[in-house]
Amino acid sequence: MSDTITWGMMLRKLPSIAKAIPRVVKGMKVANVKDPTQACGLGWTFEQATLRNPDGPALLQGDVALSYSQVNQWANRLAHHLIAEGIRKGDVVAVFLENRPELLVTILAVAKVGAISALLNTSQTRETLAHSLNLVAPAGIIVGEELVPAFSAVRERVSIEPARTWYVADQDTYLRPGNAPDGFINLMSASAQASSENPARSQQIFFDDPCFYIYTSGTTGLPKAGVFKHGRWMRSSASFGQIALNMQPQDVVYCTLPLYHATGLCVCWGSAISGAAGFAIRRKFSASQFWNDVRKYQATTLGYVGELCRYLVDQPPTADDSKHRVTKMIGNGLRPGAWREFKTRFAVDHICELYAASDGNIGFTNILNFDNTIGFSLMAWELVAYDHDSGLPMRDAKGFMRKVAKGEQGLLLARIDDKAPLDGYTDPQKTEKVVVHDVFTKGDRYFNTGDLLRNIGFGHAQFVDRLGDTYRWKGENVSTTEVENILLQHPNISEAVAYGVEIQNTNGRAGMAAITPAESLATLDFSELLAFARQQMPAYAVPLFLRVKVKMETTGTFKYQKTRLKDEAFDPGKTGDDPIYAWLPGTQTYVQVTDQVLADIHGGKYRY
Repeated sequence: MSDTITWGMMLRKLPSIAKAIPRVVKGMKVANVKDPTQACGLGWTFEQATLRNPDGPALLQGDVALSYSQVNQWANRLAHHLIAEGIRKGDVVAVFLENRPELLVTILAVAKVGAISALLNTSQTRETLAHSLNLVAPAGIIVGEELVPAFSAVRERVSIEPARTWYVADQDTYLRPGNAPDGFINLMSASAQASSENPARSQQIFFDDPCFYIYTSGTTGLPKAGVFKHGRWMRSSASFGQIALNMQPQDVVYCTLPLYHATGLCVCWGSAISGAAGFAIRRKFSASQFWNDVRKYQATTLGYVGELCRYLVDQPPTADDSKHRVTKMIGNGLRPGAWREFKTRFAVDHICELYAASDGNIGFTNILNFDNTIGFSLMAWELVAYDHDSGLPMRDAKGFMRKVAKGEQGLLLARIDDKAPLDGYTDPQKTEKVVVHDVFTKGDRYFNTGDLLRNIGFGHAQFVDRLGDTYRWKGENVSTTEVENILLQHPNISEAVAYGVEIQNTNGRAGMAAITPAESLATLDFSELLAFARQQMPAYAVPLFLRVKVKMETTGTFKYQKTRLKDEAFDPGKTGDDPIYAWLPGTQTYVQVTDQVLADIHGGKYRY
């Protein structure tokens, strides 16, 4: 296949490989902390970066520009206050703020204490938010003003002391702390007189200590809390920041990704900290303002997901498209079809595509700057044959799994060993569900990623698709079970099956649900149904398509036949008597999909 990496391609990379060897060696020394008594982790690496570049820019947003010293001292004041309020090493502190400097300073402070930040998805509300909080039993919570209504709606369902319910005003609180509403403690005011010296606690944090809980939809049900340890922070920040990107103090990373996800927080911010470089953020991504921000902050490095790149390519070309300082970008999900166009139009030399999962034990990085690849991994991995309907790996007559041939897609399994431990979830039973045993030999253990990859040679891989009961849309993993459970709360729906479907020229899979009315099609008010879904779900999880079925087909074991539903998607020519409805961009209801509507969707008339 055309993306296969050949000997000739590798030979042309020899000068780059030779140049990279010193930083690879240095990065691996930082990443592989073997002494269990050696201080390490987020707080420690930030303090090291502060010593290296005390007056250099650390956090940038809008008119706010804070140096490493300023951020470090600010985080220290917060940390000393948290300690004074009884927050101990190993305690969980829920963090619920949108993308702004206060979010990162708060996370840094919690890390310095040795406590664990539970990074709540800022789109979560109601049942999902209450579940996420109760899952980790936080000793305290830090809430941004912008999310007080969402928290207040579930506050009575969560056991957190009022004295540890902290508030952060939605303004530049470095200069103006603001005033907290009743029932909240103003974190910035309360910590203003605390010590700005590094707390002794930050030197008492080690490789196996948890740093974050990052929520993931996993494969089924409500969100799970994945454990992200300080040792993994060391591996991640050094691998991406030093080995892959060679970050330096004069660099600036521009990131508009949500910072409750590992790509924005650990990959992008971690890369900046590892190089004592600047980190510029935006509250929410804006395609029209993206390059203006890049130029404003003099960014050299971009954080991305595939959808972001597509939105930028869809913007009208301008004479300024290549007028910036960006030379490298790091992220995931860039489609092979858009790779060359993006690289050429915006004059970005190195696309450092990566593959990783916040709940997994493996990462791939495109260090050598080949096109259309997630790069290679230093961890042990294999691609195995899988059952198309169940998504499960297949075993031969001896009970072992079969490796697929080079160029053939297979299910990615990552070996679990001392070099690549699996931190898993807060719930051990959830962790065990993603571990497969006796894969190639008796006693071996592998992490089942649930993702399909293709080996394209020389240890490099290409991402193909995601299996299991999740789909990825707008840069977010959506749990089909969660969507189904919410739809079933509607009084006029008796059955619901959610799945992801492809729309031409978009990234990921859009949400679609097959529903059976409680009475009849005539009882469904599609405007009201859309309003209900938008109120109950994050925007990215709301189904874009509905298929109305009189009766839902199931297998002999009463499982819904999702494979067929996915294959037929939203094409009325394939769905027989089942009418299909679509939520078209800019509208407030679902409309029936006719042949013309289908042609318009495929023709790109609507921007998803």
